Amino acid sequence: MGLIKFLKNWTLPVAMIGGALGYLVFRALPLPYEVKADMLAVTEVMQPVLLFIMLFVAFCKIKPTDLKPHTWHAWLLLTQCLLFSIACLFLWAYPDTGSRVIVEGFMLAIICPTATACAVVTQKLGGDSAATTSYTIIINMVVALLCPLLLPVAHPQAGLSFIPAFTVIINKVFPLLIVPLFLAWFVRYLMPGVHRRIVATKDLAFYMWAVSLAIAIAVTCKALAHSDESMWNVLGIAVVTLVACLFQFAFGKWIGRHYGKRMEAGQALGQKNTVFIIWLGYTFLSPITATAGGFYSIWHNIVNSWQLYKFRNEK
Repeated sequence: MGLIKFLKNWTLPVAMIGGALGYLVFRALPLPYEVKADMLAVTEVMQPVLLFIMLFVAFCKIKPTDLKPHTWHAWLLLTQCLLFSIACLFLWAYPDTGSRVIVEGFMLAIICPTATACAVVTQKLGGDSAATTSYTIIINMVVALLCPLLLPVAHPQAGLSFIPAFTVIINKVFPLLIVPLFLAWFVRYLMPGVHRRIVATKDLAFYMWAVSLAIAIAVTCKALAHSDESMWNVLGIAVVTLVACLFQFAFGKWIGRHYGKRMEAGQALGQKNTVFIIWLGYTFLSPITATAGGFYSIWHNIVNSWQLYKFRNEK
């Protein structure tokens, strides 16, 4: 029972360590290349499926009438959009800067939308998960518009314009955010018996997120192991994502304190969809920039682990 209690209390650190060790074991196994490729393909499919189901379960516990904008949402939006725009304009003005990948890592850590698991953690911390879910939906729509406008400015590529970039991003956002929301509403109103059973499950979404986290850490380890970027750039990305993480949690809480939503605003601004950062880096910037998502995943989950620890002690 002591081990089970330990695993429940420290699920996130265990998931991160497990993901890193899992990749190291996988890399050391003397398996044929084809087998390893198939295993990686299965992993790539597992993560979005887990995120979809996790978000569906979380949305089932939120009433549609509770999803509404708040004043503090506007301040968080302004913060993300302004800092991201400044970083993009800096890279436009100084395209040959030697710290390009570090700046790109910072701007991805800033503009990245709120994690789909934010509602899950907010529930665990006893907060208003509907408020963070509302912001998650809003910021995803804003990112789908802002990134196609500014990424071609910061990182020009042949054929990269607003419409193709917007289509690619919205195709990434819609299935993993809007579809589970509509499905949860469908089950709530047309299948009340199924809905009651889903709502009765305790912490299911949280443990699914832990599995998804372990996969994300393993993907990060893979990207770092295969990177030929200089150690200084990798270290620089690690540092700027740590700074971005701590700033966003602190600033979000400062904003939320004025509206009685200190914890919710901190989570909404600080907890990021790191899978989206990795995908955005690979798709529009460079493979090394994608490691910003992995580093940020470590930092914000350390913060979340500390917050959950404090919450348990206070209870």
